[in-house]
Amino acid sequence: MTSALDLVLQNPALWRGSEYARVAVASVQTGFAELDAVLPGSGWPAGALTEIYSERPGTGELRLVMPAAARLTQPGRWLTLIAPPYIPYAPALASHGVRLSRVMLVRTAAVEESLWACEQALRSRGCGAVLAWLDRAPERSLRRLQLAAEGNDALALLFRPARAIPASPAALRLHVSKSQGRTLVRVLKRRGSGVPAPIALDLHGILTGWNRIKNKLAADERRWTPIKTSPFNTKNA
Repeated sequence: MTSALDLVLQNPALWRGSEYARVAVASVQTGFAELDAVLPGSGWPAGALTEIYSERPGTGELRLVMPAAARLTQPGRWLTLIAPPYIPYAPALASHGVRLSRVMLVRTAAVEESLWACEQALRSRGCGAVLAWLDRAPERSLRRLQLAAEGNDALALLFRPARAIPASPAALRLHVSKSQGRTLVRVLKRRGSGVPAPIALDLHGILTGWNRIKNKLAADERRWTPIKTSPFNTKNA
């Protein structure tokens, strides 16, 4: 005979501390099985904020999100890049499978403009992923972004410097660094159970991000191709 406690424990709405949190919106696979294995929903959380901290640009943070971002552009959804530290190199993005016609670059002059652009992109149904580089952001502004993300199924990926890791409403927070030629990913926060052990990903020899792009720019400036750009204009806000 099934006890009342057993019936409660079998309820699908019940979450146990040793389990991952259940996701309301299907996650997007990262493209790295080792990383998917430790994330709730087995991928990047859709409809929620993700923060990726790194000591400096070019430690593998962009390569980490490219498989998912590229996949989202295939059906025609927008990949929106907001305030990146360097101008994107089109052939590098294309080599990852990104549809260049669905890439939008937003250049901003202040963090307030970047936050506004993030919010507008996340509220757009045509947007598949927002990649934004934020040096600083008030917690109140991040909560606004979280609310905007919850109204859509887009990925909201924020790249932030690791010199200070403040409180944040983000559902997922990662720290990316280099260690012995590999990219080390530490989960700082995830919904559900505790923090897993760091994951070492071998990204050597693959386009890893902005350092490779920066070197190409120095070698041949003419090969830089700005993607579709949208300068921020407060008059139209």
